[in-house]
This record gives sequence, structure tokens and C-alpha cells, in this order.
Amino acid sequence: MGSTVSRLIAEYFSTGTLSDLPDRLFIGGAWRRATSNETMETFDPGLGQPFAEFALASAADVDDAVESAAKAQSGPWRRVTPAERGNILRRAAELLRQRADRFAVVETLDSGKTLAEAQADIRSSARLFDYYAGAADKIQGDSIPLGPDYMCFTLHEPVGVTAQIIPWNYPTSTAVRGLAPALAAGCAAVVKPAETTPLTALMLAELLKDAGLPDGVCNVVTGTGPEAGVALVSHPKIDHVTFTGSVGTGIDVMRRAAANVTSVTLELGGKSPLIALADCDLDAAVDGALWAIFSNAGQVCSAGSRLVIERPIHAAFLERLVAKTKALKVGHGLRSPDVGAINSLTQLAKIERFLGHASARGFRIAAGGRRTTDPESGYGWFFEPTIIDDVPADDICVQEEIFGPVLSVQIVDSPEEALHAANGTQYGLVAGIYTRDVSRALHLAREIDAGQITINDYWAGGVEVPFGGNRRSGFGREKGLEGLSAYCRTKSITARI
Repeated sequence: MGSTVSRLIAEYFSTGTLSDLPDRLFIGGAWRRATSNETMETFDPGLGQPFAEFALASAADVDDAVESAAKAQSGPWRRVTPAERGNILRRAAELLRQRADRFAVVETLDSGKTLAEAQADIRSSARLFDYYAGAADKIQGDSIPLGPDYMCFTLHEPVGVTAQIIPWNYPTSTAVRGLAPALAAGCAAVVKPAETTPLTALMLAELLKDAGLPDGVCNVVTGTGPEAGVALVSHPKIDHVTFTGSVGTGIDVMRRAAANVTSVTLELGGKSPLIALADCDLDAAVDGALWAIFSNAGQVCSAGSRLVIERPIHAAFLERLVAKTKALKVGHGLRSPDVGAINSLTQLAKIERFLGHASARGFRIAAGGRRTTDPESGYGWFFEPTIIDDVPADDICVQEEIFGPVLSVQIVDSPEEALHAANGTQYGLVAGIYTRDVSRALHLAREIDAGQITINDYWAGGVEVPFGGNRRSGFGREKGLEGLSAYCRTKSITARI
């Protein structure tokens, strides 16, 4: 652990906060108070206690932020060359690496995840800036052959002012995942982070300004979804909305954006299967299943929350998985646990309701199943890593997203049944397949209805790989070169010569 991280941790546990945390809105390249002068508290889930305050934006503040972005979009940002946009993003990547320790500690305190997970998120965020820096001057059109009497070509132009609605489970990396391609394409942005994790989005806005981004290109408004979020996605000067969150809220976002014929990218829920066929490498599949569900305390839209397993290996697989699950250390994210906190009391209560249902239905809880606390302090919002065995396909623990450290096990008798089970929910975000038979794996990958399939490594892929879902998991793709498409509009120009 570096000296800066150690110092920040010591400061936090001795004072209950960190110095110089952002507490205002970032609009037009400057810090400003909310027009109402109201604030909210942000809580450390690892202790269940507030540790900072932030500005509570109103619809008027959102309007100011959008107007600032629109002014920058049609003014100084429009004149910045693609190569210089790339240079700004490269400088942002370097600054983020320089400030990584502070970002990671703040991310841990705001979200509840472990410090190691937060550090990995910051590294991937810097990589996102680097990746789209390289793409900024390569967004180019095509020449279309219409014969000797015409010249026809296409241009890719920035779509305009974008709204970025950020979830609480990956506050930094999801913000950068949308911001980096938007800025590479030449768009301006207004970012609205989740009300439980507001801080790193504000820190990113300051970092981008330090990297040379013109004032007004990136604005951050903090506050509630019903106030700031609704005002943002409903604003007539927003040209595209990128939303990551729940299905219900995503549907509402799409309805509000439709009133202004605003395009949307929706990355919504998931109930992703990890398929373990009878011929799989048992040790690799067990480890894959463990971290597919217990990373970030299961608060991942793409978590492998369903283990679809062939009957011949079920008993041996579960014995190993349960042993590893019970050995996981739960605790405050800054104390180096294996599994961190649940982000809010609201989410913790939701997880408890699902386990209450499972117990009432008589399902075997093979591991965990209870709310707990940080073992050192006795405080905080935690839930034990949990496995529910042999859950019927029609049960809510299979069909609905729990968004916590809860794995539902489905037993099948053939690869064909595994395929049917994998496609047996309303979601289609991710699926993992463990088998030694490459042909069978590729057949399943083709037939499973999901946006991203991995084979023999659940978290395979990276910033270069397009990510997004089908059906109620949303539409549109982020990351990779495909992540640029939402932020560009194509103009065709044809001339008779």
C-alpha cells in the first residue's frame, strides 16, 4: 500500500472525513453553489455514517449546466481539432494516474467497495481515456461510388450535448466510459452522478479542466434523480442520453427523452448465467463463479448471478464453491477485505427481502443468507456472500435482479437444457460458459441471447470490447470503437461534377 493511500486512510479513520472534498456543482468550468443553497449528505456504507456533503441541484441548476454545454459545443469546443481532443484525453489519463490514490480512496468511501476494486476501476478509467484519445483523430467517413458524374462522401459529426446518468456501483469508470468517447467525438456533456456516489464525478470534471478541456464542455450536477435527473433527461437541448441503471428508471428516461426526440443508450439490468458443463475445468469454473457473483458485493449489472450447472458435477462443484464462499472476509473497504459493503440501506433491505422469500419457499441456503456488519467496528451495511441451491426456473431469485452477493443455482441435465435456462429470463446482458469443448462453447455462444459472451473466463474482455445488452438489459453499446457510434451522427454529401 502506497504512502499516499496509507495517509488518506489514516486521515479518514481519525477524522471521519477527508479534506478538500468537492461540495459544489461544476458548471462552465467553475465551482458554484446550488441556487437553493441546499446540500445532501453522502454516506460511507462501510460504517453506515455520513462523511461529506454535496450540493443539491435544482432544475434551474441543470438548465444552467445544459446552457453552458450548448454554448461550449457551438463555440470553443467546435474549433478544437480531433488531434487536440486526443491530446486532452491523454493528459486526462496521465492526471488520473497521478491522482489515482485519492480517487480510489474516495471511490471506496462513497460506494462501499473494496480498495483493491476501486484501484482497479481507476486503472481501467485511465485506460479508457487513453483508448479514446487514440480514436479521436480516426473518426472518419466513407467515399461512396455513384459513378463518374457524382462525388459522394460521408462525415461523422458530434451528436451535440450529451447527458450522462451515472450509477452508484461504478461511479468513476462508468462516468469515464461515457465521457471519454463523447469527448473524443467532439460532444459536450452534463454529468449527473447517483446521489449516493457524487464525489468522483466532480473530481473528474476538475481533472478534465486541468487537462485542458475548455470551460463548459464537461459539467457536473449533483442531486436527486426526481429533481436533477428528470430535469436533465427532459431538457430540449440535450441531444443524446447515456443512462446506466435499473430497468424501471431506464424506461422512464426513454419516455422523457422521446418527448424531444432525443436518442438514448440504455445499459440496464442483468440476470446473467454462468454455465458450467460437466466437462469443465472444475477449479477454474469454481473460481470463475466465485468472483462472477461476489465482485463488488454482487452489485454489478453483469454479475454472474445464476450458476447453471450440469447435474453430474453439481455436488462436487458446490462443495468447493461453498467452502471458498464461507472463507471470504467481509468488511470495510479500506480494511482490505474480500467483499465490501452494500451501497445503501435501501439496497440492503431489497437483498434481505429476496432471502426472506427464498427461506419461506424452503430453498437450501448453502452459504450466507444474513445481514452482517464490519467485524472491526460493528457498523456498516453488509450482506454475507450467499448461495441458494437448486432454485426453480420460475422463481423470483432466478427471474429478478437482486443486485447483491447472492448466487442462485440452477441444475440442468444437458447442454440443451443449459441453453434453455440461460435464455430463460427477460434479460440479455452477459453469459459465461465453462467447458473444454470449444465447438460446444461456440455453439452456445451463438445461441445465447446476450450482448457479451465469455468462455472459460467470466470477466474476459476490456475497454476495447463492446458492452451492452439485449431485451430488458437495454440497447446500444459502450466501450470499444462501437462506443463512439452513439456520439456521432452521419452526414452524407453528394455533388454533381
